[in-house]
Amino acid sequence: MDTEAKHILVVDDDTRLRSLLQRFLRENGFFVSVAKCASEARKFLRQYKFDLLIVDIMMPEETGLEFLSGVRQDSSIPVILLTAMGETADRIIGLESGADDYLPKPFEPKELVLRIRNILKRTPVEKNAEAGKLNLGLCFYDLQKKELQSKTGEVIHITPVEQALLNILGAKSGQVFTREKLAEMLGAGQSPRSIDVQITRLRKKIEQDSKNPRYLQTVRGKGYMLLPE
Repeated sequence: MDTEAKHILVVDDDTRLRSLLQRFLRENGFFVSVAKCASEARKFLRQYKFDLLIVDIMMPEETGLEFLSGVRQDSSIPVILLTAMGETADRIIGLESGADDYLPKPFEPKELVLRIRNILKRTPVEKNAEAGKLNLGLCFYDLQKKELQSKTGEVIHITPVEQALLNILGAKSGQVFTREKLAEMLGAGQSPRSIDVQITRLRKKIEQDSKNPRYLQTVRGKGYMLLPE
């Protein structure tokens, strides 16, 4: 079943908790990335667009509060803080630092999902200044014109099938489409195998490193999704 997944970044130095949260959130329809520390999380933030961050306070080297302080300098992305500290004073410090919510450990995963959904419901949808244009790093794709352009304005040739793929994936950025679903939507004798070939070719045109794609992502065991800037 295709899900319009919100992209969540979990930042926690606890390997077991990261794994559990990643699995549970994915089962509840979210696309999830995980980072073991603040520095790794910043790398993800430079590469992808996230809808919400889940950040542990008690991390080595740089605490969650320090990380949050840096995030708030140029972003209003929703943040939920996790910590073993449950005192009122600690919650106030977290909220004053710019957190949208605060959940003391241990907690019920279902409660975390409810809090995530409540925050996302009240988060305003960002308006793209150039509606219909997808920012793919080195190039732009215009959904209306079905045209791929470099940042210098040069038109990059793409085939009708590649246009169709970008329109399908770009119209619902962050949504995972199975190979079978894409083949069905494209029609014209397409198959799951041919979709893989088309995706590989398209990555060579839009990715800086097609072997390590940043925008046209593979979701293991599920399919493909487009994550523009």
